[in-house]
Amino acid sequence: MRTRRGWASGAGWGRALIALASVAVLLCTGYAWNTMSDLESSITQLGGLGLGGAEDGAVDILLVGTDSRTDAQGNPLSPEEMKLLRSGDEVATNTDTILLIRIPEDGSSATAISIPRDSYVDVPGIGMSKINAAYGTTREGVRARAVEAGKSPEEAEKEGTLAGRKALVDTVAKLTGVHVDHYAEVGLLGFVLLTNAAGGVDVCLKAPVRDPYSGARFRAGVQTLDGPKALSFVRQRHGLPRGDLDRITRQQAFMASLTQKMLSAGTLTDPGKLRELQDAVARTIVIDDGWNILDFADQLKDLSGGKVKFATIPIVTEQGWSEDGQQSVVEVDPQAVKVFTDELLTPKKDNDVARGDYKVDVVNAGTIDGLGANVSNILTNKGFQPGTTSSGKADTKDSVVFAKENNDAARVLAKDLGGVKIVADDSLADDQLKVVLTNTYDGPGSLNDTGDQADNVPASERVGSKQPPITAGTKGPMCVN
Repeated sequence: MRTRRGWASGAGWGRALIALASVAVLLCTGYAWNTMSDLESSITQLGGLGLGGAEDGAVDILLVGTDSRTDAQGNPLSPEEMKLLRSGDEVATNTDTILLIRIPEDGSSATAISIPRDSYVDVPGIGMSKINAAYGTTREGVRARAVEAGKSPEEAEKEGTLAGRKALVDTVAKLTGVHVDHYAEVGLLGFVLLTNAAGGVDVCLKAPVRDPYSGARFRAGVQTLDGPKALSFVRQRHGLPRGDLDRITRQQAFMASLTQKMLSAGTLTDPGKLRELQDAVARTIVIDDGWNILDFADQLKDLSGGKVKFATIPIVTEQGWSEDGQQSVVEVDPQAVKVFTDELLTPKKDNDVARGDYKVDVVNAGTIDGLGANVSNILTNKGFQPGTTSSGKADTKDSVVFAKENNDAARVLAKDLGGVKIVADDSLADDQLKVVLTNTYDGPGSLNDTGDQADNVPASERVGSKQPPITAGTKGPMCVN
């Protein structure tokens, strides 16, 4: 029996859900169920997806963002709501966003894995196709056959929608080797309402953009976006250097920023904002009926923003072609994807240290322009969280790694830099490391580094699993294309 819990205990679980998600869906649902007993009866739940049952060491959630012009109950949106979306009124059921969220059973971390919508995969019942068509194509086929069999339009629509969702679940499972435990779906209106309920979200652009297709018109730099503008921001792919892959990076940066906003803005203790979040969830979110959100929230109560990462499945090329040569697709290697998702539960460590648990500040104390940024980029690509990069002075001619104590993380970092000395600095946080570089530095990223430069490719130019994950633990929005 579910009991209503107080504001204090609810806040702890609500913060955990926010940290998990920037998906907003899980945050709103979990926290509101702790504090507002009527939401449970108003949120749309569905069954028949064949979820759960696998013992693979993780809770795996499939989060789907659709371009549907209906609400969670299937009702058409009003003209005013359609205007908010800045989108046409054509009927559509493709999946614009596909995220598989892997959470180890101990709730110690969470990784939201983006699957490009143009990924060319094997869809059960259809064959090789772009993954974003799995939902819509299956749905329409089942719906049409049900109508031909004499079923009412309402019955046919219900059967088709369920079949489309199940086809996407099965397709993701086949691609990743992951048995999906839970399902959450949000339409375009939900994205807008949830963003507005959060009071807007900060983003940062490297350059100004103007795209007539998505309606994106933004200046360069940091800015706060309301729901409709945020929708344009995450939907744009025309005019971006890497097309849909840059769009995915925008989505990940947006979700990380939303997490930061919700954790710091007092949203969870504002009854008015909570009510707005509740209304948005009840109107626009669909989840599976086997999901006990309260138990899930309790499992994640110690999860922090720094333990929430966003990554993309490894891809072969974003310039592939379909078997008939008619469609440009993102080519993926299912075996590489399976290895990637499996390794999220057993991350590679050096001396039992996970680099992703530590943030590294880099100070260029020499006269070589760009050395600090170069080394910081290399360390990020090796898995450390990026810290600040600055210029400064050194008390010694030698390069130094500073840490609160001479721990394993400091030794791993010193090794990554080719072997530099370590000095204790009690002013640093437990998860913070600092590197001071002088002109004597000759390790990776220096002028003397003539070896393999794979780790020196800027993160913004990397694709798939080669791009370091965005985390929700950094301060301020990440600047993107």
